[in-house]
Amino acid sequence: MAAKVVMKLGGGLITDKSSFKTAKKGVIDSICSEISNIIDNGHSVILIHGAGSFGHLLAKRWSLAGGINDEISEQQRDAVVKVRSDMAELCEYVTDSLNSYGVEFAVFPPSLWAMETGRDFIGDLDIFENTPKDIVPVSFGDIVRVSGGAEFGILSGDDLMARISLELPSVTHSIFLLGDVDGMMDMPPNTEGSRLVPIWTAEEHIETSHNSEQDVTGGIELKAARASQISRGVDEVWFINGNHPERISQLLDEGSTIGTKILG
Repeated sequence: MAAKVVMKLGGGLITDKSSFKTAKKGVIDSICSEISNIIDNGHSVILIHGAGSFGHLLAKRWSLAGGINDEISEQQRDAVVKVRSDMAELCEYVTDSLNSYGVEFAVFPPSLWAMETGRDFIGDLDIFENTPKDIVPVSFGDIVRVSGGAEFGILSGDDLMARISLELPSVTHSIFLLGDVDGMMDMPPNTEGSRLVPIWTAEEHIETSHNSEQDVTGGIELKAARASQISRGVDEVWFINGNHPERISQLLDEGSTIGTKILG
């Protein structure tokens, strides 16, 4: 049976989050090659990507997640323009790679079609459903308009994942590709003795680490919360190491792979 896959490339997977605007082109290429194989096998893909060092560092510096601050409003508005431009640049790394593997795509920057932040953002998701099956819709975490006095805010790619996975019909798989870890770990990954959790439910407490100096959208905690929500409407919700993209095809072909399956 053909799968309908909503997939997120984490910002820490496709960029070096500690180095301003540094894309991991080799990683991006390996994933896009696998996406090409997936499409050739009759499946469809909707692709979301994070910001990594193309968005988080500047957003953190100018406190963009909290909206307008009158004391630094001019610098913030300049930063909003710059982050949107930088996100378009990162997206181009992804789409150039898709193109090199013969994958057609359509890009939908949230700043052009969405407003408000969080799980209840406003935007027409039909743009993803109405894209032809053999064309990959691409979107990403972005700075969007918000109502009231805040003026702008950050719409996370994890919130896009939740809404798209749950509200588009017939989604079979929602896959979060992580960087440098095989899935959800029982302790922070850099802790000696940490082990992969093959199946995770929201009732299970996992000790995580979140680098608030680099990440302005909630890190692994937000991913876990959104994945748990998605699992209530989508059977196959997974955290997989994006440095091993062949595991995506293994999951689609065999029903399981190395990673963490989220069960709500």
